[in-house]
Amino acid sequence: MRRQRGTQALDEVILLQDTAWVTTIRAAYTADRAAALAGVPRSTVHYWARTELLVPGVSAERVKLWSYSDVVALRMIGWLRQTKQTVDGHEVPPTRVPVIRRALAHLRKLDLDLWSEEHGPSVLVDRAGKLLMKRGGVVSTLPGPTSGEQVVQAEVLDLMAPFDLVKGQHGPDLRQPRPMLRIVPGKLAGSPHIVNSRIETLALGALAARGMSTSMIAELYPAIDRSAIDDALDLEGQLARNLAAA
Repeated sequence: MRRQRGTQALDEVILLQDTAWVTTIRAAYTADRAAALAGVPRSTVHYWARTELLVPGVSAERVKLWSYSDVVALRMIGWLRQTKQTVDGHEVPPTRVPVIRRALAHLRKLDLDLWSEEHGPSVLVDRAGKLLMKRGGVVSTLPGPTSGEQVVQAEVLDLMAPFDLVKGQHGPDLRQPRPMLRIVPGKLAGSPHIVNSRIETLALGALAARGMSTSMIAELYPAIDRSAIDDALDLEGQLARNLAAA
């Protein structure tokens, strides 16, 4: 029997809150959540796990759980595996898998303490798999793979920014998915939440899926600005559409 989306969302909340060790890790996402946040098809997430291109960093067994760095990595792999064009129109083939694997190894070494409720750097990648970090307008090179592959100098992807890889799927900003929302590794296991609170968008989305209006939800959370609730429901709606389009 098909389960209602509200029940499924509540199950995800229970899974993350009732797992005792989750408080000791920076972030943990189910396959559905990782795929929706990354803006990558769920089938692709599972395929890369099966082929060990990107094994879930938190738990590779049942239940599989992906880390915050894994969500960023899903975007990186998806973009690097696309065919690109140089500024003068020449086609550049997809980046080779060995190069991607080296980039992934360096991505996992990122210091997640750099992200907070107020600040968070941009992580950039070029076609050669070179990783860059942008903080306060300053771009610095991270230790990363080098190769003889052709680099599209004008083409660098901000892995944290809104991400559109597949038609119908729109990955949100991985720091500030909406004006009143944040994603912070180390807080609420990386779950999107209302800024300066511990109210997860997943929980609010589950209430809406069970038939509660925005006004009813606002009555349950009188200290939260109505616009923050609107942002939360808007994000959860987009994430649901991402999964439906996969």
